[in-house]
Amino acid sequence: MTYSYADQTQIQTVNVSIIDEHDARADVSGVMIPVIIPADVVAELLANYDDTSSTSPVVAYSRPLARTLLDALKRFSEGGG
Repeated sequence: MTYSYADQTQIQTVNVSIIDEHDARADVSGVMIPVIIPADVVAELLANYDDTSSTSPVVAYSRPLARTLLDALKRFSEGGG
């Protein structure tokens, strides 16, 4: 099952002011990668995620998401964006 997609055509280098998951503000220079999570897997992903556990989610869920991001970043960095 595919848990995520990266839109390679929308990846770009950006300089932005952000508010992170802890409500902290920061100015960041980086690469923005739009990731699409199919609606039919959102509930499954969240049901298998425990934000109080440092070992969650299990590899079966975390590795495909990480590979989506890293594959997109690698392709973008190599000029294939």
